[in-house]
Amino acid sequence: LFASCINKNNYAEARYEIPIANYDIEEIYLERSGYSISFNPITNIPNWVAWTLNQEKLIERETRSNKFLPDPDINPSMAITTDDYKGCGWDRGHMCPAGDNRWHWKAMNESFYMTNICPQNHNLNRGDWKELEEACRRWAEIETIYIGCGPILYKTPKYGYIGKEHQIRIPDAFFKVVLTGLESGIPRAIGFIYKNESGNHKRDKYVNTIDEVERITSLDFFSELPDDIENMIEAEYNLDEWLN
Repeated sequence: LFASCINKNNYAEARYEIPIANYDIEEIYLERSGYSISFNPITNIPNWVAWTLNQEKLIERETRSNKFLPDPDINPSMAITTDDYKGCGWDRGHMCPAGDNRWHWKAMNESFYMTNICPQNHNLNRGDWKELEEACRRWAEIETIYIGCGPILYKTPKYGYIGKEHQIRIPDAFFKVVLTGLESGIPRAIGFIYKNESGNHKRDKYVNTIDEVERITSLDFFSELPDDIENMIEAEYNLDEWLN
């Protein structure tokens, strides 16, 4: 059924990873070598970040940069810098991880732009969130995956803001959605929600359907899929298919 709906030879032409906002969104949209981003100049964190990952991008040609940079495409007076994070008690958490961008020096450098960063709990950043990033790279060894992630902001902020020169909203939680199976003709998708707090849990603690992540974020994921396929894979998941 899926193979008859989408020409697998042309699957890469669609931007399956790019979500659509179902609300009026404040954004600066930017295309990078390794990801696309909707940056919110009010909250000073992304609305979402999206990218594809495949075997070619898993080739490690570059070492980790560790040099966080103000985004050159943001007005210098508005650009977030590392000074805004000094002494705040939160990690500079990547949305599109540096580990997904070791295939090219420019992609690596751009992954450290501060527009790709959110204030993130240290234990989460170095623990369960990192483990999900590593799992995504294992999935990409098998077949191309399409990833979207970003912060979740409660109407009543739990943590508030950080920043010396700029006010940066501290996310209350984070989402990540993953789509694969387009090359094999057996599509599947899965969603995750992580509260921005310490914890060491198995992946089933965080797993959700795409429909549930869409409800919470007001974003429409994988909208370029045929509607019947999109509706089917977003309404359910099988965690056993994602345990490697």
